[in-house]
Order: sequence, then structure tokens, then C-alpha cells
Amino acid sequence: MKRNVMKWSMLAVVGILLTACTENYSRGEKVGTVIEFAQSGLIWDSWDGRLNLTQTGMNTAGEPFMFSLDNDRTDQDSLVQLLYQAQIEGWKIKVKYHRVMGKNWFENRGRSDYFVDDVIVLDRDFANPLKNMAGGRQGHVVDTIFVVIDKSELRKK
Repeated sequence: MKRNVMKWSMLAVVGILLTACTENYSRGEKVGTVIEFAQSGLIWDSWDGRLNLTQTGMNTAGEPFMFSLDNDRTDQDSLVQLLYQAQIEGWKIKVKYHRVMGKNWFENRGRSDYFVDDVIVLDRDFANPLKNMAGGRQGHVVDTIFVVIDKSELRKK
């Protein structure tokens, strides 16, 4: 009797876990610049990338957003070319994605569980904000400087 209950319980748990797997666990959008985009994989090659998230024109601190292009899609070529160009040119883009839960156990569709549905270019001159300055002068961004103010040092003076 106990064995039957144990077998049915295990069967119920496995059934719930398998039916709980869903293709569209969540959907969303992220805005940023592509900092890595490459094809990789030992058994299944997939296009994977990382997006440096931006907030009001500034890069945010934190982990980049990892995404993949679904190997099950047949129309990947245009997205691959667009993401590759966005990485090289430093474009600001919006990535529309969906997340899968349990449908990518062996990473056969991509390294990430976040799969790109669409890419929209928001700003082609994001990496070079001085390009369209008034007066026809052109410049370029050399580096970004972060300033840390230590209040204890200010109080000493």
C-alpha cells in the first residue's frame, strides 16, 4: 500500500513538473547597447549576447542582460545581422524577449533562457553624442570618468 502511494506521488510530482514547463514564462523589453554577440556551442551552435542596459542615456551599473537567439527560429539571419551591426556601431537598441521555463534544459536552443523576439534600433549615434553638434564641429567620446566624493576627506579640510 505504501509503495503504491509512493509511486503515485512520484508520478504526480513528475507530471506537475513537466506540465509546469512553459514557452512564455515571461515577456519584456530591455534597452541598451550590445557588448558581446557571438555564435558558440559544443553540440548545438547558438547566437548568444549580452546587453549593457542603459537608463536615461547613461549605462547602468550591474550585470548585463544575457540573451539568445532561438535555434528553433528560421528567420534568424536578419536579427543576427542587425545585432552584429549594433555591436560594431554602438547603437542603442530595444530588445523584445520572452523567457522560457524548463524548455531549454540541455541548452539546445541557446545558452540563456531569454530569447529575442524583435530588435528595434533607438539611436544610431548613441556611442558618439558629439557627432551632431551645432556649428558643424564634430567630436568623439574619448573616455568616461567616474568621480567618487569621500565626505570624510571633505570634512578634514
